[in-house]
Amino acid sequence: MDNPRPEKVAVVDEVKGKIDLYEAVLLTEYRGLNVTALGQLRRDLKSNGGDYKIYKNNLVRFAVEAKGLDDVTELLTGPTALAFVSGDVAAVAKSLRDFGRTHPALVVKGGVLGGKVLSAAEVGALADLPSRDVLLARLAGAFQAPLAKTAGLLAALPRNLAYGLKALIDQRGGADAAPTEADAGPAPEAATTTEE
Repeated sequence: MDNPRPEKVAVVDEVKGKIDLYEAVLLTEYRGLNVTALGQLRRDLKSNGGDYKIYKNNLVRFAVEAKGLDDVTELLTGPTALAFVSGDVAAVAKSLRDFGRTHPALVVKGGVLGGKVLSAAEVGALADLPSRDVLLARLAGAFQAPLAKTAGLLAALPRNLAYGLKALIDQRGGADAAPTEADAGPAPEAATTTEE
């Protein structure tokens, strides 16, 4: 058996390292894309946290087998490129899907997320998810709604008490009204003096 060349070993080690380093790896077929289109795709992916690399399939095969991802080897047919994702996996999957709509030569084959091998359909489902920012905003809104409702109820207590007191005062004739004879009760009897 021949010893592999150091360059090939370095590429296998690089792919293994990237699989460990990145959150996900999405595999695509790029047959028919020209250099300009590939450059545009790389820029689109980079803006969303993706790094798009082309490696020889047999070197990627060695790397994924060493990582225990044997199911990925089925996806390594034809010209294959890897999109390594750091950050929002859904945003990178969405970029690939959108780019594939305008460039049908790009085909998403599948991927790896958290050690689980994904099919092309599962990557498509990721692309349909809202972005991380939208999900975080929704989560924050879900937390904020009960807090805002509680704050509103707590603010309403003193306000309602004040309205109730004002209504009571108004019903009794107001706070500034002088007491009338009826409110004061019977007049005291005048003292009589007798002269003897």
